[in-house]
Amino acid sequence: MENIAYSLYRVSTTKQVDKTKDDIPMQREACREFAQRMGWTIGKEFLEKGISGFKVSATDRDAIQELKAAALRSEFQILLVFMFDRIGRIDDETPFVVEWFVKHGIRVWSVQEGEQRFESHVDKLMNYIRFWQASGESEKTSMRIKTRMKQLTLEGQYTGGGVPFGYRLAKNGRLNKKGKEIFDLAIEPMEAEWVTVIFEKTVKEGCGSYKLAEYLNDHGIRTHTGARFKSNTIIRILRNKLTCGYIVSGETVSPYMKELQIIDEQLFEKAQFVLDQRMRKNAANRQITLTNQSKSLLSGIMVCAHCGGRITSNAHKEKYITKDGIEKTKVYERYICYHKARKLCECDGQTVYSAEKVENTILSVVRDMLSRISDAPDETEFRKEYSKEMEKSRAKLTKLKAEHNKCRTQYDKLNEEIANTLIGESFYSPEQLSMAMTKVQQNIAAIESQIEKTEEELNNKKNAMMKIKPMYEQFKGWAEEFDLVPTEQKKMIISQLISRIEIGKGYSINIQLNMDYEQFCEGRMGTYLK
Repeated sequence: MENIAYSLYRVSTTKQVDKTKDDIPMQREACREFAQRMGWTIGKEFLEKGISGFKVSATDRDAIQELKAAALRSEFQILLVFMFDRIGRIDDETPFVVEWFVKHGIRVWSVQEGEQRFESHVDKLMNYIRFWQASGESEKTSMRIKTRMKQLTLEGQYTGGGVPFGYRLAKNGRLNKKGKEIFDLAIEPMEAEWVTVIFEKTVKEGCGSYKLAEYLNDHGIRTHTGARFKSNTIIRILRNKLTCGYIVSGETVSPYMKELQIIDEQLFEKAQFVLDQRMRKNAANRQITLTNQSKSLLSGIMVCAHCGGRITSNAHKEKYITKDGIEKTKVYERYICYHKARKLCECDGQTVYSAEKVENTILSVVRDMLSRISDAPDETEFRKEYSKEMEKSRAKLTKLKAEHNKCRTQYDKLNEEIANTLIGESFYSPEQLSMAMTKVQQNIAAIESQIEKTEEELNNKKNAMMKIKPMYEQFKGWAEEFDLVPTEQKKMIISQLISRIEIGKGYSINIQLNMDYEQFCEGRMGTYLK
């Protein structure tokens, strides 16, 4: 009977296909020469390009599944590979894949290692050990690569992959170990301008990713591959911290690199806030309107005070006849309780609210808030106030720690007294000692709780102090520009000053301020702003 051999060639990366070591052309040539020497006929050849034998299970590899199907049809008698690890490198799977073929009458041969038999327990053990070693080598290789990639990232070096929009590859004379010149990332000025536009329109105008993609496409801007922009392309740009000057690879972040910074970190964080808010499914918990297409100023950021449902907006048309007998149409915006209008719940609030009336009320509140910010002292005065508060917290913390040490000393002394009670030489009875120790333990626990709370307060004040300058500049900027900017920007300013607007019967309105604004105004700031 003629010996038909099916051969399997595999490389882990597509880059290996044209190399001279362990690539597919070399494997094919070696297998064909080996088969000729053995007097076998090569029937079919299965190629796997860019398939990891360590990461990809045999059940997910088409070549392995086709070979198994062919074995069941008795199409071939020999499975030939250059080395056994071409079949796979998974220690708890690949040995059993080899054994499966042998059990189904297929002889498994390697050009380098010979035939794998299962005639004794030793054969089975050697089969398992071989793939356990291969798995270990893959793990070590993977670890070395990850470690090196991490090192390169920490050194601020480009580690390959697609070049983000706003950047290009540049040669700066650096060479790798083989003497080959390697690339660095550099800002592409024209694209960087568009990156800035994307961030500013997201933060200042509330533009969504679909609208921004359409905006760039309409201006003839294309990606590096020449494709039109899509929503996910815009989101990738907005989420990429490289725009702030940091190369990120997995969880590894490079030091700050000024030469790669397109936007400032404050603008980046604001954009993240907008994206995170829009990902929230619950509209009642969302501070940013999902879209910014409505002409209504408060669309998407207002809820019903009675049922908690979202308040939507629409344009209402009303026809009327003039004194001259001419029919005209008046269009005005109004807000509607979505749940009540569609009878989704038993809401006892109003169904419709006049947009003009609601918006005038909110605008009055916002203008008042912004005017107080305009009249506030400069950032230096704020820092002085924070410094005073932090000194008070530090003094309190020092006092608490002293009390804690005192209680610990008392407890240690009482603990030493236990030995004396056991031999009858103590002034205390065991009951008295136990009660005293319990009381001291309670005092220690209470003081530790106060220390933890005070340390948290101190950290919060430190963080707040670091945020004073950007917050101050932001609020001052809003105060100066609010009445001059278009509705889209007014929406974004309002949504970042106010976290929630509840409206109820008779136009009763409850406003909850954004945490940043409250933090900016409360306590020491309140003496200036209230």
